[in-house]
Amino acid sequence: MRRLLSLFLFLYSINIFADSWVIEDIRVTGLQRVSAGSVFASMPVSVGDEIDQREIQLIAKSIFNTGKFDDIEIGRDGGALLINLVERPSIASIDIQGNKAIKTEALLEGLRNSDLYEGQLYRRSIVEGLSVELERQYVAQGRYGAEVKVESNNLPRNRVAILIEVDEGEVAQIKDINIVGNNTFTDEELLRDFELSKGNWLSFITNDNKYAQEKLRGDLESLESFYKNRGYVKFSIDSRVVSVSPDKKSVFITIGVREGGVYKVKETKLAGDLPLSKDNLRNLIFVKPDTVFSQELVTASEEFITNTLGNEGYAFAEVSGVPEILEDEEAVNLTFFVEPGQRTYVRRIEFIGNERTYDVVLRREMRQMEGAWASNALIENSKLRLERLGFFKQVEVETKPVPGISDQVDIEYTVEEEFSGSIGGSIGYGAWGLTLGANYSENNAFGTGNRLVIGINKNAWQTSYNFNFFDPYYTIDAVSLGYNAFYRSS
Repeated sequence: MRRLLSLFLFLYSINIFADSWVIEDIRVTGLQRVSAGSVFASMPVSVGDEIDQREIQLIAKSIFNTGKFDDIEIGRDGGALLINLVERPSIASIDIQGNKAIKTEALLEGLRNSDLYEGQLYRRSIVEGLSVELERQYVAQGRYGAEVKVESNNLPRNRVAILIEVDEGEVAQIKDINIVGNNTFTDEELLRDFELSKGNWLSFITNDNKYAQEKLRGDLESLESFYKNRGYVKFSIDSRVVSVSPDKKSVFITIGVREGGVYKVKETKLAGDLPLSKDNLRNLIFVKPDTVFSQELVTASEEFITNTLGNEGYAFAEVSGVPEILEDEEAVNLTFFVEPGQRTYVRRIEFIGNERTYDVVLRREMRQMEGAWASNALIENSKLRLERLGFFKQVEVETKPVPGISDQVDIEYTVEEEFSGSIGGSIGYGAWGLTLGANYSENNAFGTGNRLVIGINKNAWQTSYNFNFFDPYYTIDAVSLGYNAFYRSS
């Protein structure tokens, strides 16, 4: 911004642009990597236009806004507009040293998210804040003493090498976790489910006394679940304070809570557009009247209702249990709002990653059919059957809405193939001399899903050959066919 201001002051100080004139030619100098065409495209004027002082300022501003230049000089030679540019250097390399707790790849990915990577234009403002950003990543791991130094070294051909030196320091140890406002339960009861702790003689193995922000967030969620599963509907965490010792090696955590009272469930209701009978859906509600409220049971009820609707074709159903607090009675009315959405049908089932195995081998394991309504249970059952084949290392399934059609979905199974056969050999010596054997077994022969076994044994007395074939889907109804051939010569 300072360069831009000085440029404007420079433009105001000269008087060669005081009168308007027509551009007969545009000459751009100083370019190395940036093309002249991109500069011309950013300018608000071209040859033949009449310009004055105001247009000159707009030209400078438009070129500067591209972010590709550190300095801009504009002059005039008769009817020619002269533009001299100094390009920003590019980042030739980023070298990180001293990091162990966070891998170099993870740090480089974080820098890429900040628009800083090899080949990118060097921006001084981003680099200046780089050390603060990296130190923040280490603080999230409890390394409050981490220090990051960033150096920029100029290289030939207008390039810059960035060197990042990291001193990670030690993870701060938790010296105390104090909960304030808990009147019903003791600190020991509440801290029992915490991942973080003050530590014990096993902490050098478990590292449970090493502070991390992510672990603290998880522990606060566990604390909230502890209370709300026991009827404390109005429980809240009012504050959390993490204090660091002056030497940045110790952490003191203070959590302020407000318990509230225990609430019972007075009534449960269903609301919304119910595609199934109320009685059937009500049986899926695990929270019963005159029992203590439990958020865990509410969540389980939401999931069961959602899965049941999903099995009936409502793949995008949403269910939420909302408690209405009755202060005078210390009770809640619990209403489950059901939004089933449209019933969805499967337009197409696709397979990705089966480079060796034929589609028909996967498709015959499907229990979810194309053209039928989408059922979560059938989709998951189909996935399970693919996993049991033994041909794939991993199977993932995704339900994708069809663009422009609200009641259709595509089911996409992504598989990662693995070797499904074995090769073996044997060697022995006995009464008949040396015996050699070899066998080959393949459960997915040539990608057909058929099992093939070939074995050979040979010694001085006899030679034997064995051939076994098994087709698990000889017919479309899964009637299998197998046969075995054996030959022996003495």
